[in-house]
Amino acid sequence: MVFWEGHLSDETMGIISPVVVYWLYAGLHHILPPLDHYRLHTRKEAASQNVVSIPTVIKGVLLQQSISATVAYLLFWVNNSMLSSSKVVVQPSFSIQILQFIVSLLVLDAWQYFGHRYMHQNKFLYKHIHYVHHRVVVPYAFGAAYNHPLEGLLLDTFGGVVSMLISGMTARTSVFFYSLSVIKGIDDHSGLWLPEYNPLQFIFPCNTAYHDIHHYGVRGIKYNYSQPFFTFWDKLYGTQMPYTVEKRLEGGFEVRQPKEWRVQQVADPE
Repeated sequence: MVFWEGHLSDETMGIISPVVVYWLYAGLHHILPPLDHYRLHTRKEAASQNVVSIPTVIKGVLLQQSISATVAYLLFWVNNSMLSSSKVVVQPSFSIQILQFIVSLLVLDAWQYFGHRYMHQNKFLYKHIHYVHHRVVVPYAFGAAYNHPLEGLLLDTFGGVVSMLISGMTARTSVFFYSLSVIKGIDDHSGLWLPEYNPLQFIFPCNTAYHDIHHYGVRGIKYNYSQPFFTFWDKLYGTQMPYTVEKRLEGGFEVRQPKEWRVQQVADPE
């Protein structure tokens, strides 16, 4: 039993929930008190480093969501067309749904890692496609899904579709999976370091600080490709940059590489 039963179909919720959850959760970050003592970057850094305006980011996210909603509609339409009209979709047991959820997390992480990494390694794709996302140097919540439309389609939308199909989850289960993925993406781009208060930052090793390394700094952009949940692909392929989170004297936090690792990188440049 879910709260939308009798009002909306599971497929409809699968289409609209990522959009609604995105703006609600991202909006929450922007109506909260300033929380400057928990920020990884100062407001001055954000204003000076980001090279794209907020209205442009909002329009880009809305375009991305329109494309994703269209693909989701087509996916559910094809899936329903393959089922007989008399067949009723039965939710599997809770334990099976948990297993499907785990499979989806792992599939999405693999899809995102290799696609994201290739976007950086291919100079053409980085310059013309992925650089759009990196125009937001100091990340913030509602800029999480700001991408080139093609990147959003290939990495985010298709990643979600493949995860759903491989795991075998139903449309109802996908509502929760897509919502969690959206929340996690926003959290990683929020710029807030709250591991003691935010369970997502405590549970998953890929968190705000981990992804901040990738966004901020010349060297970091070549590391920490993993997203949005785990980091083992970076560990396996040697693309993980270690870091520490330290308090700034003027307030807030700062993500830093360990000194010995910085020395090693200078001595043995790529």
